[in-house]
Amino acid sequence: MRFWLMKSEPDEFSIDDFAARPDQTIAWEGVRNYQSRNFMRNQMAVGDQVFFYHSCCKDPGIMGIAVVSKPAYPDATQFNPASKYFDPKATQDNPRWFNVDIMLLHRTRLIPIRELRQYPQLSRMRVLQTGNRLSITPVDPSEWQFILQYL
Repeated sequence: MRFWLMKSEPDEFSIDDFAARPDQTIAWEGVRNYQSRNFMRNQMAVGDQVFFYHSCCKDPGIMGIAVVSKPAYPDATQFNPASKYFDPKATQDNPRWFNVDIMLLHRTRLIPIRELRQYPQLSRMRVLQTGNRLSITPVDPSEWQFILQYL
């Protein structure tokens, strides 16, 4: 099992939106970064654990824990000309973009980024690195276990 952090802007999709979804499950569609796509397509597996993280907001931070519930499959938005995620170079035979489904396990208290930065044990965590803008990042098992202590 692997561990991940997946960012979402709460104006786009919040922890409340997640909790209100049928089966508390969502296709993590619309990712248009190759590295994040590769994480989903090549490395994520059913059962992997995920920190659900609010970004680009007043108090960015971890808001919940989810689990990968469906392995990678082609992101349907790439084929829809009406979608803001449409990709004219993608075809059904040669999709460029993939997503996984994730299911919310439970909300957590907000663990703000400023709190995460306080702990030397998390100094190598990718979300805390200067210039990191990836929406999906791996989380080291030791970082995962450390954070769980503070939920």
